[in-house]
Amino acid sequence: MTTARRGEAGSDAFASDYRAVIEPSEKRVTVVFGGVTVADTNCALVIYETRLAPAYYLPVEDVRMDLMEQTEYRTHCPFKGDASYWTLRVGDRVAENAVWAYQQPFPEVAALAGHVAFYRSRMDGWVEESGDVAIDPVTEDRQHGNALLGWLLRDAWEATSTGELAGRLARQLRGIGMPVARLNLLVRTLHPQVLGTTHLWTATEDVVESSDLPHAARDGERFLTSPFMLILERGGGVRRRLEGANATLDFPILRDLREQGMTDYAAMPMAFSDGQVHALSLATDAPGGFETAHLGHLHEVLPLLSRLVEVHALKRTARTLLDTYLGTRTGGRVLGGSIRRGDREVIPAVIWWADLRGSTGYQEHLDRAQYLELLNDFFECTAGSVLTEGGEVLKFIGDAVLAIFPLHEDPGAPMAALRATRAAQLRLAMRNDARADANTPALSAAIALHVGDVSYGNIGVEGRLDFTVTGPAVNEVARLEGLSKQLGTAVVASRALAALTPGELLSIGTHSLRGVADPMEVFTLHELLRPDRVAGK
Repeated sequence: MTTARRGEAGSDAFASDYRAVIEPSEKRVTVVFGGVTVADTNCALVIYETRLAPAYYLPVEDVRMDLMEQTEYRTHCPFKGDASYWTLRVGDRVAENAVWAYQQPFPEVAALAGHVAFYRSRMDGWVEESGDVAIDPVTEDRQHGNALLGWLLRDAWEATSTGELAGRLARQLRGIGMPVARLNLLVRTLHPQVLGTTHLWTATEDVVESSDLPHAARDGERFLTSPFMLILERGGGVRRRLEGANATLDFPILRDLREQGMTDYAAMPMAFSDGQVHALSLATDAPGGFETAHLGHLHEVLPLLSRLVEVHALKRTARTLLDTYLGTRTGGRVLGGSIRRGDREVIPAVIWWADLRGSTGYQEHLDRAQYLELLNDFFECTAGSVLTEGGEVLKFIGDAVLAIFPLHEDPGAPMAALRATRAAQLRLAMRNDARADANTPALSAAIALHVGDVSYGNIGVEGRLDFTVTGPAVNEVARLEGLSKQLGTAVVASRALAALTPGELLSIGTHSLRGVADPMEVFTLHELLRPDRVAGK
C-alpha cells in the first residue's frame, strides 16, 4: 500500500516525491537486548518510507511486552497518527522510549495496528533469518546529498543538552567517515559568573566533558591566545595543518595538539539568530588531515546545527536567569508552569530574615557607589550563607533578606537555618576585619527566624508578578527582627523554631510583637545570650 494519492492538477509531483509502502516480511526477525530475546516473529511488516531506512513493525503477540513500561512520551506523524512509546527494561539495562507503536493508526497505514517497532541502534542484537543486520546510521541521509542533514532533521533533536548534542555530533561525523579525534564546542551564556561553557569530546574517551569558563578566564593568557578568542572577537575561522616541518603553530593549543599526534585543526564560528558568535573546533590524527568533502558537509549544515545549539543555549539562559533572580526552587516552579497569578501552594518552612543595622546612617555618610558596595558585602555574608546551607533566597527588600528553608523537602531545615545564621555572623566578623583595614564602616545584622505555614506562589498584577511567600508567619518574622534591637541581641528566634532545634537556643522571655495579638516567647543563640537578658531576670 502507499499513502501517496493522486488528486488535483499538480499533485503528481507530491505523489512521486514522498510515499510510505507497507509489505509483509518473508524473514524471521529476532531482537535481543540485555541477553534476552525480546521479540521473535515470522510475521513482521516492513514500511518503506521516503528518505527513511526501512523499519520493521512486529506483532505484539511475538514481543515481550512484559518487559515494557509505557511512558508519557508521544510523537505525531500526519499520515500515520500518534505514536506511543515504551521503555525497555531487562535487569539493569534500560532503553528509554526505545519502542513505539501506532495504537490507532490512520487509515492509510491501518496494517500497523497491533504492531510495535524498535530503535535498532538501541538494541544489542537484531537478526533477520540467520544473519546479523548491519545497521548503517546514515543510509537514509545520503538521499539528501549531505550525510549530516537527515541526522539533524530526525535524530539530533533527541539530545537533551548541549553536551549530549556535541557527543552525538562527534559520533555522527565519525559514522559518515570523517576522522574526528577531538571536538570542542564553546557556547557563551548569560550568567553572572560564567562566560561560557566548553563541551570537549575525544575519540579515546568517547565522552563529553563540559566545563564552565568564569568571566575571569577571558583575561587569562590561555584564552587570549586561543583560536576561540579570535573567533569570538573578530569572527572568521581558523584552519591549520599540523603536519610537516613548516606547520604554522601560532596558537598554544596547536602545539599541544601536534604533540598529541593531531594532523589538522579547524575552528569555525557558529552564529545565533541574535548575531552572537560561538565556536566549534575539530581536530584529526588521520594522515593528510581533513578532506574537503569532510569539512564541506559540516559547513553546509552549520547554520542548522547552530539553531539547534541555540535552542539548548536559550533553555539554559532561561534557567540561569530564573535561578539568579528568583532562586533555584522558585525558578524551577516558574519554568515548570507556575506562571499565573494565584498559582500557589501552602508549605511549612523556616522563615529567615536578615536586616542591615544602621543603614540610614550609612546612606547619609556614604556616596552611592560606597553604599552599594556595603550592601553587596552584607548580602554576600547573609544571603550567601543561606544559599550555602540549601536555603532559598526569595528577595532583597531594600537592605533586608527574606529567605526560606522548606520543611516538607528537608526535615533538617531548622538546623540548616541555624547553621546559616551562625555562618552569617562569622562571615560578617571576617568581612569587618577587612573593612577595618580599608577604613570602611563595619557591618551589623539583625537576624530573625520563625517557623510556620506560608503561601508560596504568585502575587501581583497580571502583567507583573512576584513569586514569594505570604501569610501571618511572614509578618511575624519581620516583627521578630524589629524586636532584636530592643532586646540587644543580633539573633531572635521563635518558640516554634526552638522546639525543632532542642538544645540550640535559650529563651530571653515573652514579649509583645507590634501588630501581633498574642505575646510570643523568643529565643536566641547560646553564644549571643547576655546574662541580663535571661528570662525572669
